[in-house]
Amino acid sequence: MSKAFLEQAIARLAHDEPELQPGHVWLAGAGPGDPGLLTLDVLSALAQADALVHDALVAGKVVAVATQAEKFFVGKRGGRLSIPQGEINALLVRLAKEGRKVVRLKGGHPLVFARGGEEALALAAEGIPYRVLSGVTSAFGGLASAGIPATMRGINGAVILATGFAAQSDDRPDWAALARTGQPIVIYMGLTHMADTVAALMQGGLKADTPAAFVESATLPEERVVTATLGTLAEAAFREHIVSPALIVIGHIVSLRDRLRSGA
Repeated sequence: MSKAFLEQAIARLAHDEPELQPGHVWLAGAGPGDPGLLTLDVLSALAQADALVHDALVAGKVVAVATQAEKFFVGKRGGRLSIPQGEINALLVRLAKEGRKVVRLKGGHPLVFARGGEEALALAAEGIPYRVLSGVTSAFGGLASAGIPATMRGINGAVILATGFAAQSDDRPDWAALARTGQPIVIYMGLTHMADTVAALMQGGLKADTPAAFVESATLPEERVVTATLGTLAEAAFREHIVSPALIVIGHIVSLRDRLRSGA
């Protein structure tokens, strides 16, 4: 597709782009990785920002869009030293009070396991105007890219998004209770405590032969999909050297992948 064709298509939308004001902060979602999944509002925000505070999981091509912005890397990666959330909140507040046009760019959706709610609370407490710009959440973007439907009539009437790496014990899901729902579960940040999670799900009633999958680096060129069963997840992760970022998908929606890929 030519650049001119894309520009013409966007122009035909007559999209009324919001204006990022000095002293305002926009909490924006970059989607699961593929730059093609950026929303027009997020693209507009990147073009207007003069301060970009971004995470580790945001693709370099997306960060590079904000050519005029000063970049602040605040990425968090499991098991590695990272900037405490309180310091990130303070940075956003400081930049806003300096009159900067601030975009806080996160992978996925800013309010889905991305601590955007904590940052919004910090900004609200300081009286700083902010706006949330939705992004494609990694769960649904990753499932689509992997060829796994999030919902399928006759298989599931709900889908559960859960975190496998809660900051506090009180935040940890009741895995046994989730297992008893019989609905598919998509787990973010689940590799570290995977063995405990699997054991709890099986104690809750999920069978060892329940279909499961890893979606590693979802939507990116290096994406990998490894299928397994609940009982063989740990073995598959070790054998295939699964690394973060990786979604864990558990449920019978996974079994549809082969049928959809074969056209059956």
